[in-house]
Amino acid sequence: METVSTIESLRRQVAAWRSGNERIAFVPTMGNLHVGHLELVKRAREQADRCVVSIFVNPMQFGEGEDFGSYPRTLEADREKLSSVDADLLFTPPVEVVYPPGKTEQTRVEVPGLSDILCGSSRAGHFVGVATVVCKLFNMVQPDLALFGEKDFQQLMVLRRMATDLCFPLEVIGVPTVREKDGLALSSRNGYLTPQERTQAPALYETLKLTSDALMSGERDYDSLEFRAQKRLVAAGFRPDYFTVRRAADLGLPEAGDRNLVILAAAYLGKARLIDNMTAFLPLMEA
Repeated sequence: METVSTIESLRRQVAAWRSGNERIAFVPTMGNLHVGHLELVKRAREQADRCVVSIFVNPMQFGEGEDFGSYPRTLEADREKLSSVDADLLFTPPVEVVYPPGKTEQTRVEVPGLSDILCGSSRAGHFVGVATVVCKLFNMVQPDLALFGEKDFQQLMVLRRMATDLCFPLEVIGVPTVREKDGLALSSRNGYLTPQERTQAPALYETLKLTSDALMSGERDYDSLEFRAQKRLVAAGFRPDYFTVRRAADLGLPEAGDRNLVILAAAYLGKARLIDNMTAFLPLMEA
C-alpha cells in the first residue's frame, strides 16, 4: 500500500488506474481506525478494483471546546491495519493541502434542513465542516463510490444529499454498524471511556432496542417513548443530548401511516459523546 500526501500524487495514481478502466472506491476517515473502518475497506474491495482511504482530522467539523487537539492520531498503527485489509492507497493530506486559504477563508458547503437538527443542533457548524471536507475529498479522489458507516446516520444522509445536489458522479454507500458483542457501536471515541463507563455504555444500544421493540409491538406515542428512553439513559449514568424517533427518509417527525422509521440517540458518558441508531420498519396495523 502506497501513502501519498499531495493532490498531485493522489491524482497521478488514480489516473493510472482509470487508464486501465479500474473501478475506484473511497473510504474517508479521521484515523484511529477500528474494526468498523476496516469493514468499510473490505466492502470497498468487494465492489471496486481499487480502494483509496484518506486519514484527515478535519478541524472544520470540531466546535469550540471539542476534542480536535486531543483526538487520537495513530498513523503508523492505522497504516498497518489498512495494509492488512489490502487498501491500495492511503491519502494523508496536511491541513494546508485541504484548506490552502485557511479554515476561516475556506468556501463552505451546507446542506440545508438536514444539517441543523439533532447533532447539527448541539454541534453548531459540524455538518458544514463535514460536507465541506468530504466535498473536497470527492473532488480530489474522484471515486466511483464512497463508503460510510451507518452509525453516523445523519452524516450519511447529509452526504448523500450533498452528492445528489452537487451532481457528483458517484454512489454513496452505507455500511451497517459494527458492534461489540454487548451491542456497543464501534467508535474511535470509545477509547475515552473508563473501565466503569465501558460497562455502562451498552445501555445506549439496549435502550434503542427496547424502543424498537415497543414500536414493532404497536406503540405510537413517540413523545412517551422518547421520555422513557431518556429516563432510562439517565438511570444508566448517561447525560442524553437527544433521543428521538424520526422518518428514515428525511429525519422528519413521524406522522400517522409512516412505517420506515429510525431511532437516533446521542448521549454523553463521562467525556465521551456516543451516538447510535436503529431502523424500524413498522408492520401494517390491522384495521
